[in-house]
Order: sequence, then structure tokens, then C-alpha cells
Amino acid sequence: MAENGTNGAGNGTDTGAMPQLNVLIQYTKDLSFENPNAPQSLAPQAQAPNISIQVNVNANQLSETDYDVNLMLEGSAGEGAGTLFKFELNYGGVFKLQNIPQAEIHPVVWIECPRLLFPFARQIIADAVRNGGFPPLLLDPIDFVALYRQRMEQLQANPQATA
Repeated sequence: MAENGTNGAGNGTDTGAMPQLNVLIQYTKDLSFENPNAPQSLAPQAQAPNISIQVNVNANQLSETDYDVNLMLEGSAGEGAGTLFKFELNYGGVFKLQNIPQAEIHPVVWIECPRLLFPFARQIIADAVRNGGFPPLLLDPIDFVALYRQRMEQLQANPQATA
């Protein structure tokens, strides 16, 4: 039987320890909201505007266990001279990953971490749009697994691109 958190091999690692993903901090790195055609854009509209949303995720390893993950959301309502509003949000978090097998760290960082950040980023955008004079924009959930798979396919097609 192993004692003192070791696996009996004397190397000080606990192979039976549960994987842990902890959020150390969350922060708004950058937030921009534009209402370029106010006050005309606040008048009732004849039809619903075209909503465009772009999503991107970036991550940096800070230490052996800590990762800084940034969820970037950019969007607009309307087009050209009929633009009602635009927004950009870079929302980040620092995560501690412990007892996670090396082969699983990459998907955890690029799927689970942004998934944990998303509800907070969604609320920030909804509040910014509402504070700009519009009904709150409630973004649909994002399939981070699909985004991850798409990015991995891009990297396989172009191995010189960075992860």
C-alpha cells in the first residue's frame, strides 16, 4: 500500500490522484463597444439586423501547471451604414491543471478552459449591448469541441502553422 501520496515507487507522485482543473483568476483584458450611428441606430428598425460573431481562443503556458487562456469574441449587428453596434471582448482566465495526463492537457486547455470562461464573457457582452441602448445580446452556446477539431484539422493540413 502506498503511503504519503506516493505510488510505492518512491518518486513522490500519486498516480491515483484525481485530475483537477482550477480557475485561479478571471479577467477582462479588453472590452470595446461601439454605437457608431447613435442616436439614429436606437430608433425602431424595420427588420431584424444581421448579427455576426467571431470566436477565437488563445492559450499560453505560464508554468508547469498554470495556463493563461483568452477567449476573444467579436461581433456586430447590421452592416455598413446600417451598423447598429459592434463589440470586441478579450476575456481571460488563469487555470491550474493537476494530475491530468500529458496527452489530455492540450484538449483541456483549448476546450474546457474556454467553456468555463464563456458564460462570464456572454454576460459581459449582454450587459454592454444593453448599456448601449439595445436589448441584451445573449450569445448561443459555443461548441468548443468543434472549434478544437477544426483547428487541429487546419494544423494537420498546414504543419508549419503553430498550435
